[in-house]
Formats: sequence, structure tokens, C-alpha cells
Amino acid sequence: MEVGKDTKFTLSIETGISIIVTIGMIIGMWFTLQADIEEAKLLPEPEVSRMEYDLKDQMIRDSILNTEGKVDKLEEKVDDIKEDTKMIQETLINMNNN
Repeated sequence: MEVGKDTKFTLSIETGISIIVTIGMIIGMWFTLQADIEEAKLLPEPEVSRMEYDLKDQMIRDSILNTEGKVDKLEEKVDDIKEDTKMIQETLINMNNN
């Protein structure tokens, strides 16, 4: 196949068949996807059971309480570190004054 005056484009039969098969597969996948989307639109909304809701709610509440406990422990550690730093600072000041 000649595209232009000085340009030639060669295509083997195998490559042509591969391109046609690939395009056919893509078109088939597109139609399948469209059919699946239409089917999904017709399905009822999934219901969240009361038990599932209660379990998720309890899990979130437990997580919040756990986080709150960890924050309290961290605050205590920060207070301890502040006290230790203050004591070290006082000790250094006293050493420098002597």
C-alpha cells in the first residue's frame, strides 16, 4: 500500500487480522459493559441490615474511645516530658551558676 509519493506502508495479513480481532474484542467488551450497566440499573438498592448498622456503629464508637484513651496517655507522657525537661533545665542553670 502506498500512502504518499515517497512513503510506503506495508501490512502483513497476520497483523491485519490481529488488528481486526483486537478491535472486535474491544467492541464486544464495550457492549457487554453497557449491558451490565443497564442490568445494574434495574437491580434493587442493597439494604443495610439493622445488625450490620449496629455493628459498624459499635466499631466506630470503640475506635473513638480507643483513640481517646491513647490521646490521654500521650498527654500524660507529654506532661512528664515537660517536667523532666524543666528539671534538667534547672539542673543546668544551677551547674552554670556554681
